[in-house]
Amino acid sequence: MGGAMAGRTIFITGGASGIGRAVAQRFAQGGWFVGLADIDEAGMAQTAALLPAGQSSCHRLDVRDRAMWDAALADCAKAAGGRIDAVFNNAGIPVGGAITELTPDEIERALAINLKGVIFGAQAAYRWLKASAPGSVLLNTASAAGIYGTPGTSVYSATKFGVRGITESLDGEWAADKINVRSLMPGYIDTPLLDHAPNLASNGDIRARVRGAGLEITPVHDVAEAAWAAVHGARLHTLVGKTARRMAFASRWMPGALRKQMRKMHRPAGK
Repeated sequence: MGGAMAGRTIFITGGASGIGRAVAQRFAQGGWFVGLADIDEAGMAQTAALLPAGQSSCHRLDVRDRAMWDAALADCAKAAGGRIDAVFNNAGIPVGGAITELTPDEIERALAINLKGVIFGAQAAYRWLKASAPGSVLLNTASAAGIYGTPGTSVYSATKFGVRGITESLDGEWAADKINVRSLMPGYIDTPLLDHAPNLASNGDIRARVRGAGLEITPVHDVAEAAWAAVHGARLHTLVGKTARRMAFASRWMPGALRKQMRKMHRPAGK
């Protein structure tokens, strides 16, 4: 049994690509058994092929479906030898653009995956993490967009502020159970998500907009190392990349200047 040999198990949503795939590789390298969860079964299989034989399992999961969470976690525990030590609530989708450009479907989908999916994940993970405490971890992917709301990211920021709030609430709520709760707060990360349009009304992709704004794109490897450090460390929120660190510094020490900068960012031409 791969799980018994590995000793510790992490369950990763969004495991088919991007941050989820990189974190899976990092934890497998560290000797953990890795449960991959996603709606993209082909992508999960590709991730699993990058991991040592017998050290992972794949589980189809739509994070919006509470019953699927229970089934996927139980299947992962069975494959891993009976326990889950960390759950990485990572699945998410980008959505951007002026709030008036977004369709109701786009808004509802982002809220359901990025926010409701994280809440359902925390609910479903609790019994497994309580059983493997002390030292078990719920790790949530928040964002630099959860530090300060920037123009053009209102709905995405709302979901990531929500993830930040969930993290802080559960850090207190689960302390007596000796379950650690952590978040990652990355800026723009070099994953396939950057190659999507921010919304249905847009031409061009997010990557081009980020580069046009002069912002840095952080290698996904850096997020994987941050996830490893977050699971093994004591920091509640882990900032990843220069954009996130600058945003956190400015929001704390120069809130007035940051607000002025954000208002300039979205000023219509000629005004």
